[in-house]
Amino acid sequence: TFTVEEAVETIGFGRFHIVLFLIMGSTGVAEAMEIMLIAVVSPLIRCEWQLQDWQVALVTTMVFFGYMVFSMVLGLLADRYGRWKILLLSFLWAAYFSLLTSFAPSYIWFVFLRAMVGGGVSGHAQGREENKQIIAMCSCSNPFLSLGKVFWLAGSLLIIGLASVVNPTIGWRWLIRIASIPGILLILVFKFIPESARYNVSMGNTGAALATLQRIARMNRVAMPEGQLRKPPKERRGRFKDLVHPKYLRTTLQIWIIW
Repeated sequence: TFTVEEAVETIGFGRFHIVLFLIMGSTGVAEAMEIMLIAVVSPLIRCEWQLQDWQVALVTTMVFFGYMVFSMVLGLLADRYGRWKILLLSFLWAAYFSLLTSFAPSYIWFVFLRAMVGGGVSGHAQGREENKQIIAMCSCSNPFLSLGKVFWLAGSLLIIGLASVVNPTIGWRWLIRIASIPGILLILVFKFIPESARYNVSMGNTGAALATLQRIARMNRVAMPEGQLRKPPKERRGRFKDLVHPKYLRTTLQIWIIW
């Protein structure tokens, strides 16, 4: 028998992981564009709706408020229904509300819709972190993990470059519509991304987990390990209150402060 982790290590790093890295890294481009969008739109909506400083600041605050709240909700849903479904939902959600923002008739609607965009963008992390772990298991010194940060930088530079051209010509509403295009395009390649084998096996669906591992092995042109995929031992799933358990409280607080 073999576990999911042993199968991933046997399969090794190959074409599948490169393609997966490019797709999941591209989510960083879409995410950065949506987050950084406010920085290049704020001066324009300030003039259009005669906003005060605190009103402009509230837009950014509400984007991250939506990100904070929905990241917890979508994280729980991803544990229950799978990473793939939540990742697809988050892209549809973010693209939908981003497009609606470009038609916002007032400041209040703009703030609400951007908060919803922040909520949708928060779901990107559910799938991206899962696939980072898959790549990391193949090689602990893999340079792709560090290169992943380049995608966020590329998205930030792209939205600033677009703003310098689009804002003075056709306006900020068209900038928002153009910025939503990368997220929409990524939806089209979601068929390539498989559900996490670790998630499937943890839910007792070893058949689906094995199919995913075999697909990765075929793309990497290597053989699967011999034997049958072994289910992990039953263990209690993590709960939110575990984060503040005396055993983990110090680590939890340190991570929260760092973020």
